[in-house]
Amino acid sequence: MDTAPTEPEVENLGVHDCWRYLRTASLCRIAFTHGETVEIFPVNYVPSNGTLLIRTGEGTKLLAAAGHKVVAVEADGMNQYGTIAWSVIIKGNAAIVHDDEDIQDAADAGLSPWQAGPKNSLMRITPAEISGRRFVIAPPAQWWAPQEPAGRA
Repeated sequence: MDTAPTEPEVENLGVHDCWRYLRTASLCRIAFTHGETVEIFPVNYVPSNGTLLIRTGEGTKLLAAAGHKVVAVEADGMNQYGTIAWSVIIKGNAAIVHDDEDIQDAADAGLSPWQAGPKNSLMRITPAEISGRRFVIAPPAQWWAPQEPAGRA
C-alpha cells in the first residue's frame, strides 16, 4: 500500500473560468519589451467584453499601447480561506482606447488608478491567448524538504 503523501493536482482552467477569476480581482502585472529590456508594472484593470481595460498616464505603458505591442498580463488570487490559489495569464496586444463609449464603460465599471497623478489614458489588452491554473495551497510544512540537523551525517 502506498502511503506517500500525494501532491495536490494543478487544474488547468478553461477560458470561461479564467474570465470568472479575472472578474474577482482588480490588480495584475503587465509585461512587455522596451528597447533591450523587459518592463513589468502592477496595474489595476477591469474586464470588458473579452478584453482588459487599464487606465494609465503618460509613460512607458502608454508608449507600448500606442505601438500595439505584444504584452503579457498576469493576475493571481486565492479563495477567502487562503486554501486555493489561481493564476491567469493573458498574452495579446495593447492598444490605446479613444472611443468615448468605452471610456465611459471603464469609468462606470469603477476603473480608477490607485496611484495619484493624472491617468487620463485608457489601454485595451486584446487576448490572443489566455490560460490559467488553480491549485490547493500546500501547508508550510510541505514547502521545504526536511533537513538533517547540522553535524549529523
